[in-house]
Amino acid sequence: MSLAIRKLEQSGDLSETAVDGFIERHEFPIIEGSSITFVFRGNVNGVNLQHWVFGLETSLPLNRLGGSDLWYLILDLPERSRIEYKFDIVVNGLHRWVRDPFNPQTAREPYGLNSVCCTSGYETPEWTQPDPETEPGQIEEHHIPDTVFGGERSISVYLPARFRTTRQYPLLVVHDGMDYLRYASLQTVLDNLIDRLEIAHMIVVLVQGQDRLKEYAANPLHARFIMEDLMPYIEKKFPIASKPSLRGLMGSSFGAVASLHTAWANPGAFGRLLLQSGSFAFTDIGHNQRGPAFDPIVPFMNRFRDAPGILSEKLFISCGAYESLIYENRSLAPLLQASGRHVKYVEARDGHNWENWRDRLREGLSWLFPGPLWMIYE
Repeated sequence: MSLAIRKLEQSGDLSETAVDGFIERHEFPIIEGSSITFVFRGNVNGVNLQHWVFGLETSLPLNRLGGSDLWYLILDLPERSRIEYKFDIVVNGLHRWVRDPFNPQTAREPYGLNSVCCTSGYETPEWTQPDPETEPGQIEEHHIPDTVFGGERSISVYLPARFRTTRQYPLLVVHDGMDYLRYASLQTVLDNLIDRLEIAHMIVVLVQGQDRLKEYAANPLHARFIMEDLMPYIEKKFPIASKPSLRGLMGSSFGAVASLHTAWANPGAFGRLLLQSGSFAFTDIGHNQRGPAFDPIVPFMNRFRDAPGILSEKLFISCGAYESLIYENRSLAPLLQASGRHVKYVEARDGHNWENWRDRLREGLSWLFPGPLWMIYE
């Protein structure tokens, strides 16, 4: 039992006043080394912790402390862990998911806000935060007419501070680019790392699939869109470098699949890949167990594992150790290394979420597109 909860229980006083005092004296969740104590207060029928840590039961019940209205759950996680969660409140058989009312730490995702808990040793990277001393880049909106999808597609283009048309720039195409902006602080990260000379001044194209689960699932039409529509448009509008080593693709989850498939379908076109928590489902035997959305991915990954072909020269792969996809991502790294590629593989004690992907950007971008700082000191 948590030391804090034990002291309250041993006091023998679980009155409303005593519980009020307990709440006032602590910050929640209570972190004691690797032990986390989650707390909820209310006269309800039950409370469950809903989390996204693969390997633990998805729904963990909280215990009621004596006859009080205080509920608690103790969870052990290693240091430097970060998890997102909600409470499932049960009243008269009805379930309602809510954020932790005692925890102000939250993270945004496309479906709303989650509560966040970090064990000792984790800190939000300072380079993900706005810096008033950093000169910002700018984002332009563009429209590509008559694409292979049968209509116009919108894209956004990040141009670094002090952009000059007389220079040539590396290019990075980011799948789910607008989500990276909203939920992973991508512009702030780019501004800070470029300003600090940690990554090259680069042009970053942000694409957003209209039906991403279909378009990004190793879809040949998407690969054609990148090569036949997007690249000619960007080459015409912007001064991008022609060397494949200065052109890259990036994405997370299904966006990582789209990046890998596009590079595989166009050998030699992109020399750099940044793949985060890729949905790289494959089968050694039997059928796909991950659902219909993965059906197009499995045959592609099975073919890819048999014959990786001429892929990008350098790949950065990251994945959360608390993700169900950790096995597939761990399997991909040695396969690529054996094919002669330069691979950097990184794991974090985190889950399948945008802030995990944000926290890995410095290491990935500076390895694939090093700025003058790393070119000098590495």
